Amino acid sequence: MHTVAVLALDGVVPFDLSAPIDTFGWARLPDGRQPYRVRVCSVRREVSAGAFTVRAPYGLEALAEADTIILPGVAEPPEELPPGVAEALRAAAANGTRIASVCVGAFLFAATGLLDGLRATTHWFAAPRLAERHPEVTVDPNVLYVDNGQFLTSAGAAAALDMCLHMIRKDFGSAVAAHAARMSVMPLEREGGQAQFIVHDLPPAPAGATLEPLLGWLADHCDRELTLDEIAAKAGMSTRTLNRRFREQTGTTPLQWLHRARVRRAQHLLETTDHPVERIAALTGFGSPTAFRERFRRVAGTSPQAYRRAFRTGEGVERPPRGAARAQAPAGRGTVPGGGAGNAP
Repeated sequence: MHTVAVLALDGVVPFDLSAPIDTFGWARLPDGRQPYRVRVCSVRREVSAGAFTVRAPYGLEALAEADTIILPGVAEPPEELPPGVAEALRAAAANGTRIASVCVGAFLFAATGLLDGLRATTHWFAAPRLAERHPEVTVDPNVLYVDNGQFLTSAGAAAALDMCLHMIRKDFGSAVAAHAARMSVMPLEREGGQAQFIVHDLPPAPAGATLEPLLGWLADHCDRELTLDEIAAKAGMSTRTLNRRFREQTGTTPLQWLHRARVRRAQHLLETTDHPVERIAALTGFGSPTAFRERFRRVAGTSPQAYRRAFRTGEGVERPPRGAARAQAPAGRGTVPGGGAGNAP
């Protein structure tokens, strides 16, 4: 059997811990046998998991016997790992053991030095902090997982399921992975990347900024096909001055700001109405449904229809985080070895 060791450190995030345990546990070979043996290990016998305590049956010695090691996130990722952890992980890596992190478990992974020079991901909200703490790691906040071959990282907690299904498919084929996906009530392949889960609010202007009235007017009239000349005329300045002021006060251009305002309006309409894509394109000022689809995918990382299926109000599906920090991210997908686009984001 393929042995999976899940390393639970103090403050482990419960979902990060349980998602790989359940996903690998659901896998079955065609003859009904379980292909994976899952072991939970830790530095000490009991660790905190927030609302409860986890008792780990195995110690760090289990890492040396594992074929795959999973690093769940912890509530407050430490800058230095507990004694013995980094050494055990580096020794396992030297023996060819596959290592994967879940969500902010990427901080633990990066602390070993094993991700230096590699591309990695984590939850989009934590990505800037990971990049700042570990500049030697190329952090990509726009994908659901990154597979570098021996080392893998996944984004927010639910992306752990995508990554685990990806590993099952690599280990035992699509049929076994598809069965695990069905038992987990997960699609084997998901459209889009983390970009679709980020609320794309508009770049703010400082209070009292000279462009503040213009930005309000643009937000109210983003359904119109406005040109740069029209916007400049409304602002009472030349297009050159308008572009400079926009860069200074919002960090972007007038038309880029307008595109984001339109996409944000489109997201709201997709979530709350039954309007067809053609109608939404007209209501948000895009010249054609084709232009709307292209711009929406560029900003949200998925198609309008896929976004509606994921975020339609009242259908019991995952919603974008409303109170989190706002960020813009280009389209992204889960990746497979070699850096190409994967099919299981």
